[in-house]
Amino acid sequence: MSHPAPEPSGLSRSQRLDELPATRAHGRLLVGAGVGWALDAMDVGLISFVMVALSKQWGLGEGTLSILASIGFVGMAIGASVGGLLADRIGRRQVFALTLLIYGIATGASALAGSVAALIALRFVVGLGLGAELPVASTLVSEYSPRAIRGRMVVALESFWALGWILAALIGYFVVPSGPNGWRWALAVGIVPTLYAVVVRYGLPESVRFLESKGRLVEAEAAVRIFESSAGVAAPDDPDGLRVAEVTQPPVAQHSPGIWSRLYRRRTAALWTVWFMVNLSYYGAFIWMPTLIYLQGYGLVKTFEYTLIITLAQLPGYALAAYLIEKWGRRATLASFLLGSACAAAAFGMVAGVTMILVAGCALSFFNLGAWGALYAVSPEIYPTSIRGTGSGSAAAFGRIASILAPLLVPVLSGWGGQTLTFSVFGVAFLIAAAAALFLPEQRDRALE
Repeated sequence: MSHPAPEPSGLSRSQRLDELPATRAHGRLLVGAGVGWALDAMDVGLISFVMVALSKQWGLGEGTLSILASIGFVGMAIGASVGGLLADRIGRRQVFALTLLIYGIATGASALAGSVAALIALRFVVGLGLGAELPVASTLVSEYSPRAIRGRMVVALESFWALGWILAALIGYFVVPSGPNGWRWALAVGIVPTLYAVVVRYGLPESVRFLESKGRLVEAEAAVRIFESSAGVAAPDDPDGLRVAEVTQPPVAQHSPGIWSRLYRRRTAALWTVWFMVNLSYYGAFIWMPTLIYLQGYGLVKTFEYTLIITLAQLPGYALAAYLIEKWGRRATLASFLLGSACAAAAFGMVAGVTMILVAGCALSFFNLGAWGALYAVSPEIYPTSIRGTGSGSAAAFGRIASILAPLLVPVLSGWGGQTLTFSVFGVAFLIAAAAALFLPEQRDRALE
């Protein structure tokens, strides 16, 4: 008869992780996952600048540009769903590395595209990798974070999105306008995630909770002790004199209700609503923002300059969200930033002139990305380990449906009522998301299970 691997301190491995202070090991995990996150954001952001260049160079109309923008989100919807399922079956780290490899190769290949059809096909493959990465990375960081700062850690992870988008804006500003092949060189930079996949595979730890759920207790114990050592916490003694490294344990079957079971249906419905509305507004606004500014008569370089300034406002938005999420709690922070996003979107739709465009755009960037940080902190927390990847991934996948529709919707709304109607719709979507956020459970300072 087999016995579980000993946990001599009297605490489970998850509880031992929860009680640790922030350490260098946590910092390495955050930066390691964050760099992958930033590369993801860079790839998503680049297409908005490439669209402006191709509209001029290849003479693409709004319909074709909408398809080019949306097809990546079709891939992201599929990738998020499949990635979450795979993360619960083969591990968070494995899926994270695989997704980097997929979208890095596809983005690099996009630089060689000789036709719109080829570029669209490659953007779909890029989306598969991008969509799977985000919920998996946030789940991994959430499961390792100490309970007292878990929300702050995930918001900090999400803040790397701003760094990636800023990098995309810089590439857009300096590289895309450099010549007829500037957009190709910009996309060629996207090969970097392929190289970084090796770092993720061998440099980041696998989730302790995942390892335990699969009966890989030796690896789980070793991972916990790395973080305890970083905190200066001595490894607990084994009361039975049995080295954990020699213990084997068959996987323990876990039977958790599904995300739409009676236990979880309310939180799932609320989470999916927030994800859908935030995706609709964010991608509708920011994928088209450079093009909308350009169509107001500003030159290519000025358009990218203004977009870069607006993008920089994301950083203080994340910083405030990271502070408030452990002070106010998840629900209050998320709902407040969504309400701010609604007001900023309505303002952006009514302004004219460089100064007001920048002010309203920066406000929208500030509140919207702060809301994203809070949303990524909430998503993995509301489900148990056995369905955490599935729950986060499925919510992200449902949200990607909105990100598919958003770029297609903008030309239609713009034709009916211009920028005012377009951003008014986004404002209403943010209001709906804010209301739905109030139905999510509050997980501040609570254990994940």
